[in-house]
Amino acid sequence: MTSQLRKRIIVVGIGGASCSGKTLLAKHLRRALPNGTNIIHQDDFCPTGQHGGHPSHDHLNKQVEVGIREAVFSKWEDRFHKYINEQRDQGVELIWYIVDGFVLYWDKIFLRVPYDTLKARRDERQVYVLQHGGVWVDPPGYFEKIVWPGYVKAHSSIFEEIEKGPVKQEWADRLRVVQPGEGEEGMTLAFNEACEAVLEQCKAGAGSFISA
Repeated sequence: MTSQLRKRIIVVGIGGASCSGKTLLAKHLRRALPNGTNIIHQDDFCPTGQHGGHPSHDHLNKQVEVGIREAVFSKWEDRFHKYINEQRDQGVELIWYIVDGFVLYWDKIFLRVPYDTLKARRDERQVYVLQHGGVWVDPPGYFEKIVWPGYVKAHSSIFEEIEKGPVKQEWADRLRVVQPGEGEEGMTLAFNEACEAVLEQCKAGAGSFISA
């Protein structure tokens, strides 16, 4: 008789400012993890019409597809596959979720991108097609007056200075800060560092067991 596998939930949180590359990194991570891994977009849970006049449309943004080096991807796909099989041999089934959100107060992976880069990316994709067929266009000053101040306020408890300052001591062991550069090389480095953080936390016992 085959014993029933214990289910262990692993949740990977990816936070960062609007246009920092959260969704793109989440997609690359999902490809490296087993089939059935889900991405949960925080914006999908925002009630419509209740944003104080400044609705978030970030989850509907046009995504510029930036690839990663195949050798690095294959390396991590193999390492995750090996770890998952080791856990299964020990009677544990891993169930993976990736949470992609602008304000994740307990995120483990945080993408830190300079202001000028974020603004340039936002300016490049100012027009958004909404869920109900309408169109959203960023009004003048939207990034400078709404998006960036909101980001700074939400993360003021984490950093001494939002762009270049160190992580505050109380967050040092709880947050992996990744600073992705531009293009394939930058995303490859971010992907590699994020995978290191995920596997490191898994081996340290991250996750929760649930009853069958």
